[in-house]
Amino acid sequence: MTSEDLTTRLGPTLSPDPRRVIIKLFVPGEDAALTRTRAAALIDRIMLLDHDQTTGMLQRTLQRFGGRHHDLEATFAHHHDLVRHRVPRDVDLSLPAQLLVGAYFSHEYAVEAAAVCNPSMVPHPDQSGLRPGQLRTAISLRQIGEGHLSSIGFATVLLGPGSELAIADRSGTLSVGRRHPAHHRRDLLAAGLSDNAWDNEVTASMLRLLPERFEDDGFEYAIAQLPADLLTRTTTQQTLEEMRRATRSEYAVAFPTDLPLHRRVLWPATPAECNGMEDARFVRIVDEGGRPSYRATYTAYDGQHIRSHLITSDDLRHFEITPMRGPAAVNKGMALFPRPVGGRSLALCRSDGETIGLTTLDRHNRWQRPVPLHTPCRDWELIQVGNCGSPIETSFGWLVLTHGVGPVRDYAIGALLLDSHQPHRVIAELPGPLLTADGAEREGYVPNVVYSCGGLLHDGAVWLPYGASDTRVGFARVPLDPLIKAMRRPR
Repeated sequence: MTSEDLTTRLGPTLSPDPRRVIIKLFVPGEDAALTRTRAAALIDRIMLLDHDQTTGMLQRTLQRFGGRHHDLEATFAHHHDLVRHRVPRDVDLSLPAQLLVGAYFSHEYAVEAAAVCNPSMVPHPDQSGLRPGQLRTAISLRQIGEGHLSSIGFATVLLGPGSELAIADRSGTLSVGRRHPAHHRRDLLAAGLSDNAWDNEVTASMLRLLPERFEDDGFEYAIAQLPADLLTRTTTQQTLEEMRRATRSEYAVAFPTDLPLHRRVLWPATPAECNGMEDARFVRIVDEGGRPSYRATYTAYDGQHIRSHLITSDDLRHFEITPMRGPAAVNKGMALFPRPVGGRSLALCRSDGETIGLTTLDRHNRWQRPVPLHTPCRDWELIQVGNCGSPIETSFGWLVLTHGVGPVRDYAIGALLLDSHQPHRVIAELPGPLLTADGAEREGYVPNVVYSCGGLLHDGAVWLPYGASDTRVGFARVPLDPLIKAMRRPR
């Protein structure tokens, strides 16, 4: 019997659905040298239309696309506001003309046109109406569209009873939510400035002037309180712009209460993530008072640099996004422990690109340089190893699902067991992989890959969602007791 014999694939899969589209701002010729001329010329042509033409074209557009989007008129109005500076100041456009301008400066984007992959699984906020042995779960998904641009989507999956698994319907219009100003934290700003070696008289004065929690207006008010002698220093404006950039990398997104989870999309909203939000690792946390909340790490990618960012949410409807700070946050693949251990906040990471490490959050909110836990040592993981999501707490210890990369860039999923009280100690490991790409799973956008961002324990088994060849999502189930028995002391 091999390690893979412990794993049962469950049948249903999630495949990319090109009908899942959002509306984005579109500026004709924005990549060309004559950007201003083309956009302004388009608005000039729209202004030449008479009222009947304008109204008719708008109505036909709404009839053609209105059923594919949530509150399309509001989106057109927003896009008009973004380009209204191109409308001559002496022109007062009618409401239909404003909406038509917004329509012409819009385009559809299929968030899953290329792939859907790399899921994580947590208990759903709504556990009503279930039969005994069932658990409703929320699945986060990496959605990949045109240009390899990644966003975060969701699905709902019902587990049990027994080994049953059902994927809820995912139809309906999508929404990227409404962005809100973040309530910034002074200590996180200080941690970010420390990371980037911005420690001078201006930053020190600003941190002294700022309250513990502040909004964008409060930041500008603090600038107004700076001593004149500091404002005249040659480096002051550059320092203040760096501080603005750091605060603007934090934001919040909220969705309507009646919008189902599977219709919510977390879309890149800052320069740091403009080329994608990748591989969210969600985990459910219950505080000392029994109140649940959710945390997730994800990789923010700007086309050149990667960085770990943090999502926090009480209900998977309102999300707050902040960069993570410290040496351990400079690479991919951070995964938070679901609770403090020994009074410390811990996370798995891979800051060197090939080794699973353990990092601690210090009193300055910086994730410290990690302690190595597991290095590539077996044939199926000699290129690199990493985690497949947050540690799963069991009576045997912290179960860590891992991924390893072998010859021909062949991915596999394995497992480690960490000591419950001293998680820097690996007390057991699985000799072989739990899961490798099998049959049709080997074919796809990136062949021979199986990869997960987090499973969970339910009814005596580990339930594992996984991406197959960065194209689709499959599901597997592993009974916990046989898995633990198959593990061995580390070599």
